[in-house]
Amino acid sequence: MRVARELGDDLAADALDRDRAGKQPYDEVARLRDSGLPTVLAPPDAAGGGTDAGMDWGDACAIVRRIAAADGSMGELLGRHHVLSWSARFFAAPERVSELEARAVRGQWLWAGDTGTTSADEPSHLDDGACLVLTPAVGGFRLNGHRTLPTAVDVADRLVLDAVSTSTGETLVVLVDPHHPGVGRAPLPDRLGQRLAGAGTVHFDDVAIGADDLLGTAARDEDAVAPFATVAPLALRLMLSHVALGVAEGALTEARDHSRAASHTRPRGSAENLLAPAPGVDADLLLAFGELALAVHSASAVVGRATAAMAETLRAGRALDAEQCADTAALVAVAEAVTVRAALVTGEGVLQIADADGIDRFWRNIRVLAGRGPAGPALRAIGDHFLYGEGATSARWT
Repeated sequence: MRVARELGDDLAADALDRDRAGKQPYDEVARLRDSGLPTVLAPPDAAGGGTDAGMDWGDACAIVRRIAAADGSMGELLGRHHVLSWSARFFAAPERVSELEARAVRGQWLWAGDTGTTSADEPSHLDDGACLVLTPAVGGFRLNGHRTLPTAVDVADRLVLDAVSTSTGETLVVLVDPHHPGVGRAPLPDRLGQRLAGAGTVHFDDVAIGADDLLGTAARDEDAVAPFATVAPLALRLMLSHVALGVAEGALTEARDHSRAASHTRPRGSAENLLAPAPGVDADLLLAFGELALAVHSASAVVGRATAAMAETLRAGRALDAEQCADTAALVAVAEAVTVRAALVTGEGVLQIADADGIDRFWRNIRVLAGRGPAGPALRAIGDHFLYGEGATSARWT
């Protein structure tokens, strides 16, 4: 956390200038690598012991949230990196997990990709109809197609992707080296928000996928895979809730600092009536800050409960049962819905109460992360779980 605070302060110092430049995040990723956070943000004991790699889920979320408060793009990039670093545990056979994670730690991989695990209120992929196909070939498969990814297309060391096998129709999860000569990349310019996350479209032209690059089957049908594989989309959605909440916290902090600087003094109320505004203080401003702080604190509490449940779910691993998975899924859905609403309210609110140069970047980042708000199906699923509960499955939440 000390490293995250120092890195966050460094990123915040020039966040506005970098946002306006909107370049690919080569410099930002270099800062991340220098800090060591990408290597540390791996599953616990990812290298089999004896190294600094790997950490508890709750600590990882706290680090990502701190970075997101300073720079939403880097928060999302790191958050997705951490969740994707769990891909071997989610999808691969147990005997392959240690070897795959050790390779990642030795190579200090920065992960990016998409396994169809975006938030409930967005399409599975950023561009409709972007299907990747795997054609059987000698020694494995050939990967063809294109996919638009939200982060790190030009700076990632490995991509984790879902693709459809032309021979069986199964959706498989594969590991791809983005430096393969058959891989092409085209950055997405002029995004509304999250401009520095490194989003772009990746094209695959007969990219060889060997047996070692095939992780397993994607969690499209929860009856066809172990319950633990269905945790992948839930973990990503919860991590993105931390990112959105971090951006909202950063927005509120910057608005507060700007308002303090503009007033030049720190007025105090009388000792007899602590709830009454001090003379000369704008009561409406205090009310606005109070409402935004309440929204952020409330979301933080709900997200904290879901984070604790997710930590227990991840610790269960392949011993996870369907009931615990469904309970965790319900908490993640609630956390996501509450966070989206709180982040949108905060992003809009700071625009009204703080006339600070560049503060609109927080609102733009939140809009990209949160979309238009909680989707109807997700809210209905929450209502269904509240009403009936029994017999719930994790499928309704993904």
